[in-house]
Amino acid sequence: MTATTPVLPSVPTPFPPFTLRLPEGDPLPLICDSPHSGTKYPEDFGYAVPFDLLRAGEDTDVHVLWDALPSVGATLLAAEFPRAYIDPNRDIEDIDAGMLAEPWPTPLSPSEKTRLGIGLIWRDAKKNGKGAIYDRKLPVAEVQSRIATYHAPYHAAMREHIEAAYARFGAVWHLNLHSMPADSYEGLQIQSDHPLADFVLGDRDGTTAAPEFTVMVAEALKKRGFNVAINDPFKGVALIARLGWPAERRHSLQIEVHRGLYMNEITRERSAGFDALQDALAGVSQDIAHYVKDQLK
Repeated sequence: MTATTPVLPSVPTPFPPFTLRLPEGDPLPLICDSPHSGTKYPEDFGYAVPFDLLRAGEDTDVHVLWDALPSVGATLLAAEFPRAYIDPNRDIEDIDAGMLAEPWPTPLSPSEKTRLGIGLIWRDAKKNGKGAIYDRKLPVAEVQSRIATYHAPYHAAMREHIEAAYARFGAVWHLNLHSMPADSYEGLQIQSDHPLADFVLGDRDGTTAAPEFTVMVAEALKKRGFNVAINDPFKGVALIARLGWPAERRHSLQIEVHRGLYMNEITRERSAGFDALQDALAGVSQDIAHYVKDQLK
């Protein structure tokens, strides 16, 4: 396994909000992003919770697992900032007003994620409203600065590459890449009579991607020995809701991978299964690229 760079509890700011890898060779209209794998914790975060607990929110190394995507013609965008600081998979109105030091200047629209403590600005680092991240109220200007410095540039880059691909090819496929903890059902306050799958594909109940695309990705995973669920328990949030319009040949699919397949969830270290999973996802990436090519014929 490749050695990892140590993750520090604070780094100087500002820093570039994302890394971008462009297609190697002929490009495809396949735009992929890992919005939650960022591990640079800004020095102005001002959190009041143990750092190890805060890190539990990361989709650590997801962009590395999908490292092969650019080699098959895809674009790969990955956030550098942590989702607990500001979550790029949330709308900017998805804020808990109770966290703010003064009123927000425009109407807010808090979602179920905010109720769970994981809206645009995370309130809690533990499940069920526990592990308060802050011991202070956040000034509106501080939250606005996070949006302007990190959230907005991330979304601007996504739009730029998706629209360029669509303009060139008349179609675009977007993969929104994540990882999920073993206790995901508990964290979402969902009762389940079956264990969490190895992979969960989310297309918001068939509204953000053509069903045959979702099925194709599921089959690519299954033939490599993984079990796959669709929209259970993750359907996809703000990013795919905004980008997925299959009637216009704009397809957006969220892919969640069980963290137990590749990491120690306590230490965040890569496990013995990391390399094998990375190799399997290289094959899945090739299958997806072949599908996209066929759709362009």
